[in-house]
Amino acid sequence: MHTGLSDVGDTQRKEGAGDSGLELAAMLVKCGLLADEQLKYAQRVKRKLPTPRTLIAVMLDLNFFSREQLRETLRSNIVAVKLGALLVELGYLKPAELQAALGMQHEGDNCKMLGEILVEQRFIQEYTLAEALASQLGYPYIELEPSDIDRALLARVPPQWIAQHSFIPVREEHGQVLVAIADPLNLEGRKTAEKLFGAGTVFAIATLKGIREVVTSLKRGILQGSATATDEHTVTGIVNSIFEEALKDGASDIHIEPLRGSLRVRFRRDGMLTLYKDLAKELAMPISSRIKVMAEADIAERRRHQDGRICYESAKSGSSLDMRVSFYVTIYGEKIVLRLLSKKGELLDLNEIGMPARMLEKFIDDALDTPSGVLIVTGPTGSGKTSTLYSCVRHMNDLNTSIVTAEEPVEYVIEGIAQCSINPKIGVTFEETLRHIVRQDPDIIVLGEIRDNFSAETAIQAALTGHKVLTTFHTEDSVGGLLRLMNMNIEAFLIASTVVCVLSQRLLRRICPECIEPYLPTPTELRRIGYSNLDLRGAEFSIGRGCPKCRFSGYRGRVGVFEMLILNEMVKDAILSKKTSYEIRKVSTETTGMVTLLESGLCKAASGLVSLQDAVRQLPRLGKPRPIAEIRRLLGE
Repeated sequence: MHTGLSDVGDTQRKEGAGDSGLELAAMLVKCGLLADEQLKYAQRVKRKLPTPRTLIAVMLDLNFFSREQLRETLRSNIVAVKLGALLVELGYLKPAELQAALGMQHEGDNCKMLGEILVEQRFIQEYTLAEALASQLGYPYIELEPSDIDRALLARVPPQWIAQHSFIPVREEHGQVLVAIADPLNLEGRKTAEKLFGAGTVFAIATLKGIREVVTSLKRGILQGSATATDEHTVTGIVNSIFEEALKDGASDIHIEPLRGSLRVRFRRDGMLTLYKDLAKELAMPISSRIKVMAEADIAERRRHQDGRICYESAKSGSSLDMRVSFYVTIYGEKIVLRLLSKKGELLDLNEIGMPARMLEKFIDDALDTPSGVLIVTGPTGSGKTSTLYSCVRHMNDLNTSIVTAEEPVEYVIEGIAQCSINPKIGVTFEETLRHIVRQDPDIIVLGEIRDNFSAETAIQAALTGHKVLTTFHTEDSVGGLLRLMNMNIEAFLIASTVVCVLSQRLLRRICPECIEPYLPTPTELRRIGYSNLDLRGAEFSIGRGCPKCRFSGYRGRVGVFEMLILNEMVKDAILSKKTSYEIRKVSTETTGMVTLLESGLCKAASGLVSLQDAVRQLPRLGKPRPIAEIRRLLGE
């Protein structure tokens, strides 16, 4: 695929963000759209802004000209500005994204064009790139529809030429043929089109995807060179390759999503969804059927949501994958999400989950080593609750202890404990299992999740009879876990007398150690969390620049952030008095030394483990955090 600027592209291998703002400004001055005094004023404003902005963005904000005037000026003046720098200046691309794409271009051995890399990595949409390219080169941009195409003209073009040169004739006007082309600087493609339709051929820019979709729709086939057979053997190979690649990349989830014109496959890595590849829309139903067969779901049912489970043995690595599958009916077909649970997943030791030293010591002494009571781990989906729960089980597992679990499903197999995997299809329901679990003479009961009143009451009753209960809960923070139990009609005195600890957690992306560099927070970021420079004493913030080791994302792996609420007498009194969440949190902070999720995240950001942006964006802000030095003292770091 030639995504743009064939001639200019050779110079883009060493392209940086540049000062394209001045180049564009000079063009605007030359065209009479901008005065010299306005340009100087905009430069002064740009230098004084607390948050960096491009020069063009500043001038647009000052209303020196409109976006439409800028667009028309670009169309009528082919500007000698590098594509990446132009995209940054027009606000289509962030400087860091451009640098990452350039890094990939340097590292790659296939000499891909910059525009192609930007589209593949989803830094920019293909149609956005086409529009920007059209603006730079002065060509019109066209969105193709099958009804727009003159079939008589299309019949004159051999299919292999369309596939090779990525162009398609649209219509004839005033004796001239309008041809949509993906790369107008592909001289061979232009000459081929002119040979077919004459020297007066008029060109417009369209996306390569748009050209292929129109031809597929019109000819009811797939172009040579981009065909994807949909026989069973090939579909099996495609599904297996998706699983193999997900396993190789360490993905936690696979999303297979039917869109209007394609089938999108994405992987969730380090908590973030990234594109794996786009497949032909025709593959949606065969792939769905293949996965249903593997998951033992109803292959004929396409109107209702379904669930299933796949045990996949990797032919390449020999690893085993246990995948939970969800089929969700959408307007374009069935969306499939697979949660990957590696059977060889290593159980983390409690010392390895990332909990600060002083918090971990208190967690073991005041929560894990107590003879009875309920210990709840809370957080949203994908926050690492299950890993923490298994680490606690591993810590308490010995010959003198009877541990029985009820999970849906069993994610890690631990030697020496009785693990039950819920399977409603054969009558092993959560309710039935909970009724039988107390008859197994357990010392410790592990419930995969509190999901309703019945499971909450079972956990409380088991604790009242002297058992230790470990479970998880979906709440925003630790105090929210207590309030949700109250909303389940569990009496306050029962909660106060049985719950010993609520541990809330999140997973934040770890900054890549290979490309880490110092970072100075902006005034806007400090204002958002209510910090002054004095509050940051001793903090050293960092950010990842992007390198091949982290796929130019700046992040590699994840780190846990924790908030621990120990129910001492003062906290229990606050619960019995049915205090508000604010009051319970205040009592906990003052009497148990509780550090909030945001404070814990800021502490890790101040040590250069995670970015300040991730900590502020992903952690709940429920009050002004304490100074960094005070947080470090409380956590023992």
